[in-house]
Amino acid sequence: MKKIRTLIVDDETLARELIRNYLSVYPEIEIIGECENGFEAARDINELKPDLVFLDIQMPKITGFELLEIIDHQPLIVFTTAYNQYAIRAFEMNAVDYLLKPFSKDRFQDALKKVESRLNEKDRNNKELNALKNFHQENRETLERIVVKSGHKIHVITCDKIHYLEAQDDYVMIYTAEGKYLKQSTMKYFEEHLDGRQFLRVHRSYIVHMDRIERIEPYTRESYLLFLKTGEKIPVSKTGYDKLKEVLKF
Repeated sequence: MKKIRTLIVDDETLARELIRNYLSVYPEIEIIGECENGFEAARDINELKPDLVFLDIQMPKITGFELLEIIDHQPLIVFTTAYNQYAIRAFEMNAVDYLLKPFSKDRFQDALKKVESRLNEKDRNNKELNALKNFHQENRETLERIVVKSGHKIHVITCDKIHYLEAQDDYVMIYTAEGKYLKQSTMKYFEEHLDGRQFLRVHRSYIVHMDRIERIEPYTRESYLLFLKTGEKIPVSKTGYDKLKEVLKF
């Protein structure tokens, strides 16, 4: 029988030990690693390609939800979390299961039964993990940071570091003083979740941090150019110009 290759992700040593203990009586489970933060987990999930991940949500560096945004391999996910019941109800249909800390051995066994019944449903698992990612994105309030994977590196970009964002097909390029980073997302998502007091969509392809604006000049009859303090130039549509007039009161 093929073993279920399993990764345990939790920043608490005792929490990892508890899961390891509970799993010790299941010969079909092979623990291939343990991670104490999201950076390690992203690396191990993509490299080791586990079948199953026990994933804590509240971790240092990046959260369990942010981790889901940057992994390429899609394992079965069982959340281990101290989230309240209201938050859990919102995503429980899109994960194999969740374990609300502190959880008992019996509750853990129930989660494993669900895992076993889902192991041969790859298409369903992929769809539900994607649905979970989408749910998390759509139900966020205001973004404070953005996590981006570039090659083998993970970058955590705080929103105050962003100069502007540019649409690039199914991706968005994020420009900062440290460099530019490509994120698979949409301009609509960032328009809805960036702080509207700081960011403004001035063109269908551009969102700008208003503190970076130096001046605006006419470009054509129906468009304008925005000059940033960094020296960059951003095209502004007539609609974007109207928004700028309203917000900046000029």
